[in-house]
Amino acid sequence: MATTTSPNTTANGNPQSKDLLLEVKELKMHFPIKRGFFRKTVGYVKAVDGVSFTIRRGETFGLVGESGCGKSTTGRCIIRLIDPTEGQVVFHDPQRGALDIAQASQDTIRPLRRQMQIVFQDPYASLNPRLTLKQIVGEPLVINKLMQGRELEERVAQLLRSVGLSPEHMNRYPHAFSGGQRQRISLARSLALNPEFIVADEPVSALDVSVQAQVLNLIIQLQAQLDLTYLFIAHDMSVIKHISDQVGVMYVGKLVEVAETSELFSNPLHPYTEALLSAIPKPDPRNKGKRIILEGDVPNPANPPSGCYFHPRCPYAKAECSQETPQLREVKPGHHVSCHFAEELQLRGVA
Repeated sequence: MATTTSPNTTANGNPQSKDLLLEVKELKMHFPIKRGFFRKTVGYVKAVDGVSFTIRRGETFGLVGESGCGKSTTGRCIIRLIDPTEGQVVFHDPQRGALDIAQASQDTIRPLRRQMQIVFQDPYASLNPRLTLKQIVGEPLVINKLMQGRELEERVAQLLRSVGLSPEHMNRYPHAFSGGQRQRISLARSLALNPEFIVADEPVSALDVSVQAQVLNLIIQLQAQLDLTYLFIAHDMSVIKHISDQVGVMYVGKLVEVAETSELFSNPLHPYTEALLSAIPKPDPRNKGKRIILEGDVPNPANPPSGCYFHPRCPYAKAECSQETPQLREVKPGHHVSCHFAEELQLRGVA
């Protein structure tokens, strides 16, 4: 994706605003493929391949797509858990101004670490089983030498209450809690340093449906109370619709469509988005709808097809699709899509 942006516009083509928190520009993460005795690089897995979008303060940007499309890798590159191959991740801090996290040294971005946190998908793997809740939730405060003793204990108790857990349990270990409770513990830990931006990497996908609703409502409630900004990663379109202000649809490392949530769901412009929307369960059993079954398999990111990556599975593909790579372009105000025939297709959305 190669979008052109002027100094007065964001990566999505929207006017620059003082409310802008994060700009992701042409982000790439290519993992080398090494073979042979000398571990020679013979190719690259293009996990993220030129992703650009913006996030405003206080909003939730939903990133959705099939497993393996590069969603989680994008999130980890943004907060520099892994170093991206190319691109910019510009964080707009009121005190320090605009800082490119992707290119800055670790010493430079260390002060920003407190403002950016992540909640991982699997609460069973992301919590240390040898630490108590007090140690897990209080660890960021101890590492940053902010609190200790009685003050630390009171802060941990406050954080546990904020996520619906009892402070009486702070001396228990993670194995004593259910999956939903463990994810609440992860949320409490992410809030310890009063962050401004949180990457929520499929935080409810490992939970039961009833528990998913509780945790989602908690995430929304915390956003309103603490003025948080989220990058919410998921593969469930119904979850994305419930929580997101903007939605970006990824396919094999690229963004294929970006729009406001209501616009994307009611008026999709990319065939892949239409297929994802058709898979959303209908609450009325009499309204079954027609699910779009995509033929073939997801392309290998180490050897993607020529032209549009989606063309081997696209029911609307033409000869041009296999020859020329579509660019992410603005078709409607605030609605971007990478499809040669977006204006011609009449795609089905959901109410």
